[in-house]
Amino acid sequence: MKSQHLFANKQYTQFVLTMVTALIGGTSFMMMQLPIPWLLGPMISVLIASNVWKAHYGLPRQVRDTGMIIVGYTIGLSLTAKALQEMSHLLPSMLLMTMLLMLLCSGMAYAVSKLARIDYLTVLMGSIPGGLTQVLALAQETEEVNITVVTVMQVIRLMTIIICVPALIFSPVFGNRQAEALATQVTSVAHANAASIFPNLLIFGVVCIVFALVGNKIRFPTAYLLGPAIGTACLQMVGLSGPTLPSVLINAAQFMIGAYVGLLLKPGELTHKLRTISLAIISSLLLVSGALGFSLLLTKFQPISMSTALLSLSPGGMDQMSLIAHVVHADLSMVAGFQLFRMMFIFFIIPPLLRPMIKSARRKMLAVKDHTKRLTQL
Repeated sequence: MKSQHLFANKQYTQFVLTMVTALIGGTSFMMMQLPIPWLLGPMISVLIASNVWKAHYGLPRQVRDTGMIIVGYTIGLSLTAKALQEMSHLLPSMLLMTMLLMLLCSGMAYAVSKLARIDYLTVLMGSIPGGLTQVLALAQETEEVNITVVTVMQVIRLMTIIICVPALIFSPVFGNRQAEALATQVTSVAHANAASIFPNLLIFGVVCIVFALVGNKIRFPTAYLLGPAIGTACLQMVGLSGPTLPSVLINAAQFMIGAYVGLLLKPGELTHKLRTISLAIISSLLLVSGALGFSLLLTKFQPISMSTALLSLSPGGMDQMSLIAHVVHADLSMVAGFQLFRMMFIFFIIPPLLRPMIKSARRKMLAVKDHTKRLTQL
């Protein structure tokens, strides 16, 4: 009984210390006006602290799951009947461009895996041009990948896009201005008041939790993210309006996910650090260059501006690209539609495609463990 009490106290201490460290990181990143501060700040601060004082940090998985449900709800809000109708008109172009982008990522991942001597599955997940939160959730559920490498590659990809895409959009070549409007605003902003949130949010909240739990029960990929997204979309389809969440809740979700992911990262597992990081930067720059080339191709198929095309195909988050689109008066519905299509493609199509590779990696891992076990018995 005494040991259980001590264990509970230890867990509580770990929880509080992790939350305080994450809060310091998020606040610091926000004050420095760095991108997505409430995701990257907690992630990096907890990463550093937990690797220095390993036994003093810990978080229950339910913290991350709660954050995922909130993010899943915000994704579901984008899946309105109007948005899906817009997407249906551009489906051939969306499918073609998404497939080309995925093929480019697959080819670069193969080259990086050979040069960095890292398994292909890990590098491929690190190269997938999806939202950072969503890809990390998928990677966490795949034991055969190195979550540290995936995170490093995804963060470098995101930072490269946040720097390069605005620089291209506001360059003399594109002829856009108002770059200052983005200087201090690179994350999504949501405003809501109490009157617009209740009581619909209670209904959406219950449905999101149920869909997340059921999805997890039937082993749905990234169930705590996709389950709420599907549940929210279904409620909107039957005519119920989903309220926009206040920014504090969205930041809290990123905070919880960032702190949890920070605990999972093990810098010691990142082999050939300089080589891996250098290759990740080069592949990210090539990815932006590829998106620029595909944008030129898209303008041949659709009567749209180059700014709209690039923002539609840039492998960044839908919120950041939509924000830039709003500033430069690009076609916001097309940008959001392309970004949403790629995100849903990654959620629903990529996991089944990865499944054979995951099974192969699992067999190799078991074979290595079995061989090691035999050697120790001799």
